[in-house]
Amino acid sequence: MSDSNKREQLAAKHERNREQRIKGIKRWVEYIKSEPPERWGPQQNAVVDGQLDAAQSAQLSAAHQQHVTDVAIEIREANKKSDTDAE
Repeated sequence: MSDSNKREQLAAKHERNREQRIKGIKRWVEYIKSEPPERWGPQQNAVVDGQLDAAQSAQLSAAHQQHVTDVAIEIREANKKSDTDAE
């Protein structure tokens, strides 16, 4: 397998993973719209706390932290667009 094919396969895998993450986020949004905050709040807090703990343990580079921020902004913008399209 050539390096080009490997890169293409890896890029395709990354895109599938990204799409799965976005679908999961959209499912979560629907869940929090349909349930009271008392139900989903503690769940969300546990996820966020876990992510913060993992990030602090990994001592991520500034470049990776920026990448995470960029992806979060991209997801937020995609959600705004889908909300606008749904109206």
